[in-house]
Amino acid sequence: MGTQSSPFDALADRYDSWYDGKGRVAFEVELAALRPLLAGLPKSWLEVGVGTGRFAQALGIQQGVDPSPALLEKARARGVDVLYGEGEELVFRAGSFGTVFLLTTWEFLSDPLKVLRECRRVLAADGRLVNAYLDRDGKWGESYAERGRQGDALFSHAHFYRYEDVKRLTEQSGFEVVKTVSTLFQGPGETMDMEEPRPGFVRGASFVVLVARPAT
Repeated sequence: MGTQSSPFDALADRYDSWYDGKGRVAFEVELAALRPLLAGLPKSWLEVGVGTGRFAQALGIQQGVDPSPALLEKARARGVDVLYGEGEELVFRAGSFGTVFLLTTWEFLSDPLKVLRECRRVLAADGRLVNAYLDRDGKWGESYAERGRQGDALFSHAHFYRYEDVKRLTEQSGFEVVKTVSTLFQGPGETMDMEEPRPGFVRGASFVVLVARPAT
């Protein structure tokens, strides 16, 4: 996120079309890891870095913020109530939401700790944070990191983290991790089949979901 124009603005169509093409099965695998978690999450819901609204539409997340006008236009067309904004400075009052989602947004945060603290601020005392990120040691994370090193217009802006670092920053910002789920062990270019999510952190997973609550 950051203050300059979003790298997604010029790449909105390319980014969005991935979900209908090469990324179709991978996206379904990711959703299969998230859907079982939803029943226990307090309302209302906010997605920070809502992008084109793919996750929000599929999961029933009502509100979203993003710093890319081009992506927001697509999210709005999918029926998501969206606002222009950055995760580092959310416009909502303290305690406004039951659950805040970061769904493959983590990789593009310029200041993850500041975003996490803002997420904690806008959460109710009994709220939940759901952070689904692409792990650096998974096949997709490795592939995207390599594309970034080669100057890819989108992934050259991304930063990939290992689970231990994500968990440490989450706890440092005032959260307690209560659940972790791992999935997407197949890599880009492989024949993709549906996968069942595995409980806990399993090294080699590309898509890892941390559920956390404000620490008391």
